[in-house]
Amino acid sequence: MELPQLVLVGLVLLLGVVGVMVPGVPGTWLVWAGVLWWALHVRSGASWVLLASSTALLLLVQGVKSLLPPRRIQGLGVTPRMAAYAGGGAVLGFVLVPVVGAVPGFMGGIYLCERRRLGTHGAAWAAVRTVMRGAGASVLLELLACLLVTAAWLTTALT
Repeated sequence: MELPQLVLVGLVLLLGVVGVMVPGVPGTWLVWAGVLWWALHVRSGASWVLLASSTALLLLVQGVKSLLPPRRIQGLGVTPRMAAYAGGGAVLGFVLVPVVGAVPGFMGGIYLCERRRLGTHGAAWAAVRTVMRGAGASVLLELLACLLVTAAWLTTALT
């Protein structure tokens, strides 16, 4: 696969990861489609293994998400800025402490946004609890799966 096409696949994966944070955007399926596109062009054993394992993981996450309470973002005070902070915190945490760092990074992003907006520790922490109860677990699970698939693709594509 040539470099421009590889960059486009990376952009689709990035769009998918960002799309997880935006209601109505099929972020998980964009990540899967990017891996499918790459695997169909590379056609190596590693690409097929990555496609199969990504498919299994993303389908598993969709099944587990159906067992969680539905996203109730309306009425929680979730703003695009909070979603950006949470997503940025999750990506930063994922990079700094691979895999498990996404969870505290996600929560830290929400806390930082609300601390800047509300000004007090107690109010910011209450907002984190409210968001995590309402929609956080579902979004975090989907985001973590997409980050894992993207990191696996990046590792496989660069080797």
